[in-house]
Amino acid sequence: MVRVKRGKVAHKRRKRLLKLVKGYKWGRKKRYRLAKQALIKALTYAYAHRKRKKREMRRLWQLQLNAALREKNLKYSQFINLLKKKNIILDRKILATLAKEHPEIFDKLVEIITQ
Repeated sequence: MVRVKRGKVAHKRRKRLLKLVKGYKWGRKKRYRLAKQALIKALTYAYAHRKRKKREMRRLWQLQLNAALREKNLKYSQFINLLKKKNIILDRKILATLAKEHPEIFDKLVEIITQ
């Protein structure tokens, strides 16, 4: 009887997974079982931290805006409220960039809003 070699698909799957964990420390880069666990955990953290990064950036922009507005005797919450009342739709990222890199434009914006 002719010998049948098996496991082509399984071997390919394992090779693909081990390629993804290249650079991991200890046995997690060479042993399939440890590599699979490490990859699942890493992908879970990556997903969660992408969401967390968005939160942290928004908080940073709010802090930057608040710091710039305090110099003009205005609070962040009052500023956002005035923006909404004047129907000026600018996100916090743009506002923080204006406050940081283009203060003259930001001053004009604050002047328009406070009138």
